[in-house]
Amino acid sequence: MTLQKHWSLGAKLTLVGAPFLLLALLSTAATLWVSWQLDGGAAAVNEAGRMRMQSYRMALSIGTDDNSALSQQVAEFDQSLATLRSGDPERPLFVPWDDTVHARFATVEQDWAGFRARWIDGRPGGAQDLRAQTVTFAAHIDALVTSIEAHMAHWTAMLHLLQMSMMAMAILGAAVLLYTGYLFVLEPVGQLKQAIEKIQAGDFEARVESGTSDEFGTLADGFNGMAEHLQSMYRHLERKVAEKTAQLEEKHERLESLYEVTALVSRAASLDELAQGFASSIVRIAHADGVAVRWSDQENQRYLMLAAHGLPSSMVNSELCIDKGDCHCGAETLGSGLRVIPIRDMDKTSLKHCAKAGFETVVNIPVRQHERLMGEVDLFYHARVSLSAAERSLLEALSSHLAAAMENLRLNSLEKEAAVSQERHLLARELHDSIAQSLAFLKIQVQLMRDAVQSGNTREIKTVLEEIDMGVRESYGDVRELLLHFRTRTNTEDIEPALATTLRKFEHQSGMKASLTMQGQGMPLSPDLQIQVLHIVQEALSNVRKHARASQVWLDVQQQPAWRFEVRDDGVGFVPGGDPSDETHVGLRIMAERAQRIGAEVEVISTPGRGSSVILSLPAPAYPTPASAAGTRQASPSAI
Repeated sequence: MTLQKHWSLGAKLTLVGAPFLLLALLSTAATLWVSWQLDGGAAAVNEAGRMRMQSYRMALSIGTDDNSALSQQVAEFDQSLATLRSGDPERPLFVPWDDTVHARFATVEQDWAGFRARWIDGRPGGAQDLRAQTVTFAAHIDALVTSIEAHMAHWTAMLHLLQMSMMAMAILGAAVLLYTGYLFVLEPVGQLKQAIEKIQAGDFEARVESGTSDEFGTLADGFNGMAEHLQSMYRHLERKVAEKTAQLEEKHERLESLYEVTALVSRAASLDELAQGFASSIVRIAHADGVAVRWSDQENQRYLMLAAHGLPSSMVNSELCIDKGDCHCGAETLGSGLRVIPIRDMDKTSLKHCAKAGFETVVNIPVRQHERLMGEVDLFYHARVSLSAAERSLLEALSSHLAAAMENLRLNSLEKEAAVSQERHLLARELHDSIAQSLAFLKIQVQLMRDAVQSGNTREIKTVLEEIDMGVRESYGDVRELLLHFRTRTNTEDIEPALATTLRKFEHQSGMKASLTMQGQGMPLSPDLQIQVLHIVQEALSNVRKHARASQVWLDVQQQPAWRFEVRDDGVGFVPGGDPSDETHVGLRIMAERAQRIGAEVEVISTPGRGSSVILSLPAPAYPTPASAAGTRQASPSAI
């Protein structure tokens, strides 16, 4: 088993640059060494040149017998020879030794030994050979210098060669580093950039070739993994978007269906219209081939078909009314919900009209309102179907709307019946309290007339006829007043127009002048409350018309802190609590009963000869009322 060696980007760059760095260090060291040799050789040439000058100076000192200078010059010459022989690393100074330099340095030493023995230590008297020996000695020193310079020329050439080599190596190293940088860095970065641009353009198939094991190889593997993950997420996102879009479309269709059924429920005025409209809507919403809407009786024993759509006429005629248990459609129990019934799996005892019509599946949807079974909706399909949870929920919601609509129609019918009954009771009470009593009075007068006719009492007959005539006129006035009262309509916002209309009719009927005064601003009265208030005011005005013999009537209305209605007249008045059989007390009793029905109070104030006043006080509202308006508004009903 062989282990693959992974080279990082830094290791690769180090491996490429290390040889060039090593060569550069070696070249630099060689250059420094050669330069050091040249510096030492140059110092040696200078020192050797100084020895040549010293030889001439010693010759001059010998010729002039300058012994003190000669001793110093000899010491300096010896010092120079010693320096050249051993070198001086501090300067630096050293001789580039080779065979030629050694030979010539030895010659110089021999010449110096001979020169010193003869001319310094021996001191001959004549100086004829001093010049020639000095010239020979200096020539040998020049030869030494020449050999050193020749050696230095060799080092100089080597230095130039090293410099040229370093320049070439620098160029080659730069080229190699640029190439390796492009190969190892720029090219992978470029590939990565191209792949990123493709990803940005939406091409999630873009990948980066990963042929290395360095950092860029790891980066390429990571990028490829990221691109693959993005591609997977994008595909998953597309699937999610498609699913969400389908769900939104399904919810939109469901909302449209609910809105359609809600609109149908709101405008349906009868059960037949509701059933027919619901059948037409649900057969389209559920994509069914047929539908039957059935109503159940109170005991849920019989099911009556209210509407059908898409069913054969023979099937409709056969199933107009079915008993519970005759078919699966009528076998609904209180605890069961929507059922999908395969028709071929039905019991043999069940009705087979749907199977004869070619249907394969029936969906039974119970119609319930507050756990009370009101009927069912049956959807028929020519194929086998299965409903999803959303479809089940939609169909059950639609059936709930149908149940609520059927219940509302029933309640509206009961409400109308109750309203008619209440109106009849009200009419009966009005007739009993007004016309019936007048007719009873006329019945008594007729009996008196019969007795008077039998007795032949002419005066009594005339008196009874006058009473009968007055009773008939009273009855006629009561009938007209009753008709006017029932034609009076209230206003849902303000009772003032209804009161003004009532006073205007009173003026027309009685010939008395009437005025209306409104004070303050209060919360509007409900229509039912307005009707009762109007009837009490009308009864008070009726008593004024019948008994007060007044010339003017005032109606004062105060709206704050609570509603207060006062009917005043300038008539003859009466003693409150006087004759209980007086007809006036019948009207007062009617007003008191109406006031008690709405939680109000009626107070009667009257003084004989100074008129009467009937005050109706409504209970104060349980919530704060708006601030009262300043001033008092007064209007005459004749001007309204």
